Amino acid sequence: MLSGVLACVILFALIFEFINGFHDTANAIATSVYTRALTPKKAIALAAAMNLVGAMVSEKVAMTISSGLVDVELEQYVILGALIGAIIWNLFTWWKAIPSSSSHALIGSLIGATIVFTASTEHILWGGVVHKVIIPLVTSPFIGLLIGFGFMRLIFLLFAGWSQSKANRVFSKLQVFSAALVAYSHGNNDAQKTMGIITLALLTGGLIDASVGVPFWVKASCACMMALGTSLGGWKIMKTMGGGVTKLQPASGFVAQTASALVIEGMSFLGAPISTTQVITTSVMGVGSAKRLSAVKWGIAQNIIIAWVVTLPITMILGGLAVLVIQIFV
Repeated sequence: MLSGVLACVILFALIFEFINGFHDTANAIATSVYTRALTPKKAIALAAAMNLVGAMVSEKVAMTISSGLVDVELEQYVILGALIGAIIWNLFTWWKAIPSSSSHALIGSLIGATIVFTASTEHILWGGVVHKVIIPLVTSPFIGLLIGFGFMRLIFLLFAGWSQSKANRVFSKLQVFSAALVAYSHGNNDAQKTMGIITLALLTGGLIDASVGVPFWVKASCACMMALGTSLGGWKIMKTMGGGVTKLQPASGFVAQTASALVIEGMSFLGAPISTTQVITTSVMGVGSAKRLSAVKWGIAQNIIIAWVVTLPITMILGGLAVLVIQIFV
């Protein structure tokens, strides 16, 4: 039977997924809007549709979240505390227009909540955290930067004889496909974190067996909430992502999106819950660097990187504090 606390967990998980949608919309569409390959309304509609499709495809990342980070049966209120901590950080970074990672906010908050609940660090599967979270956290942005850099240099070589107007015309059309691919990848990786949290709650509540995997209704509800959040857009962060790091043309926008999608899909295949925000930002940096290093606004890039570094420790604190507060009333 569905308890009141479990119902709250599911509700807050879906709220987190909704916030994730509008918080991370910019990941998929900012470059397309900035280069005018798509109007904002068309870009958001495309992103919402492809988020929905991507979220329904796989569950490898969801299983990492639900069974690969802690080895203790958590009380429902602990999972609720983890969600509240992640939501607080997401709303704060959205308010400040900082493109932080919703993925690592959720994971950090879950770790902090578990540590407070168990009063120890022994029940964190640190091997899983390192291999499934920390290593992808560090490597995926660098891979995005390198692919963005290399792909952009290749485009320069292959199309050196094209006029600017012809290149803009062709790559503006190609950007529609690259934007769709990034949005699909975003749904395929990011939506699964919330699926994993709800599945973890259902497992600890004894409502499903571990062999079941992610129930279909969990997939469908998370996919719909992400698509709904995406449809409302994340205009503040979009400004930072689209033009704040470097000046983009249709060709460079296409390259940044394609490089990002390749990295995200590769990590999703491995079941690694990475940050789409980090990957696309460093891909944009790589594209800008391929023109010249001074084309990248490194001051803004530095602020974004600082936000990435502090997300895990801050959300661990927020998740732990949320559990402490809830324990007063439970």
